[in-house]
Amino acid sequence: MSVRFADVAIGTELPAQTFPIERVTLIRYAGASGDFNPIHWNQQTAVEVGLPDVIAHGMLTMAMAVRVVTDWVGDPGAVLDYKVRFSRPVVVASDRATPLEVSAVVRSMDEADHTAEIQLTASVAGQTVLAKARVRVRLAP
Repeated sequence: MSVRFADVAIGTELPAQTFPIERVTLIRYAGASGDFNPIHWNQQTAVEVGLPDVIAHGMLTMAMAVRVVTDWVGDPGAVLDYKVRFSRPVVVASDRATPLEVSAVVRSMDEADHTAEIQLTASVAGQTVLAKARVRVRLAP
């Protein structure tokens, strides 16, 4: 099901979601992406370079966060543009999942091309991890 342009307004809030990130998630992502930087799986290396612990891959964090939009719009292919600024790393402890909390709201709309710009808010423990996160999607006519 696709979201229709006529059914959306500026200020529309998308359903918020929480995504658990575990160490095994990082290992699976490393294999899928080819990014085997040890700061994403080796605690000793992460600490040696000044991090508090292993951190999630930035692209993994982005991918998880945009799911709020793709789940809502019903089609990952509707995403036309996606930009973020990484504001802090997502630290992933070895003994528990790190919850990535994501909410989103429609900030602008363009009737000429049936698009909407959505602002994402992604945080861990109340701290923003993706700043200036914006997604532009094409909605159904």
